[in-house]
Amino acid sequence: MWIDSHCHLDAAEFDADRAQVVERARAAGVGMLVLPAVERANFDAVRQLAHATGGVYALGIHPMYTDRAADDDLEHLREALAERRDDPRLVAVGEIGLDHFVPGLDRERQQRFYLAQLRLARDAGLPVILHVRRSADALLAGLRRIGVAGGIAHAFNGSAQQAQAFVDLGFALGFGGAMTFERALQIRALAAGLPGHAVVLETDAPDIPPQWRYRTAAERAADNAANAAGAAGAAGAANKGRNEPAELPRIGAVLAGLRGWTVEETARRTSDNVRAVLPRLAAV
Repeated sequence: MWIDSHCHLDAAEFDADRAQVVERARAAGVGMLVLPAVERANFDAVRQLAHATGGVYALGIHPMYTDRAADDDLEHLREALAERRDDPRLVAVGEIGLDHFVPGLDRERQQRFYLAQLRLARDAGLPVILHVRRSADALLAGLRRIGVAGGIAHAFNGSAQQAQAFVDLGFALGFGGAMTFERALQIRALAAGLPGHAVVLETDAPDIPPQWRYRTAAERAADNAANAAGAAGAAGAANKGRNEPAELPRIGAVLAGLRGWTVEETARRTSDNVRAVLPRLAAV
């Protein structure tokens, strides 16, 4: 069985065919989805989807959503974590972190929300699912200041030294669609060289599509033209560049090739790694 350690199944991109997306994942052998929240408004959605699909979920406020978050959203998160503390499908606080790539985001506000959510995770005894984009050193500084029960550094794309620092703090690193591009030399080297216990697989669906689903700007423009042809054409064109959890085994096959593992070994190892860093999965 494969575990997709990061999937936004509640995203609007899946509104038209969410049930079919889940069916395709199951048919492909993806037996578990980890569904992180990104803001207060979707806390209930990820929880309900996790229960409906046999998955698990995390609650948190994504750094790219902090500018529109209210200050009392942190208190609401604290209350939600307390209310759901006995729910075995609540496995982490996330998606939280820092984004130093997207221009215009308030870094000071991101930092305040990040540290506050680390404290909430520590107090709840939960691991965290981290958004890491040109922010690894700042995230590590926060983790050294406020210790938490490990977790996953999602879509990791830092240096080998930064990767090892996360591993030393009890984190696994998430690899997905970006790893499938042959020119992603640094990501592929990390995926190949990290300790075997520190690698987990993810799709980040509907985002970060693998190479075989990636759409160039020109192709996306052609898709937009197809959208104008009608609803059926729009759905088909939109889905061409959309990632979904059924892609995980093929992504896993790329990791297998990089590591010299069999595909079956890759499924077992990476799934065991998710269970190790998200230990409440054992009760599901």
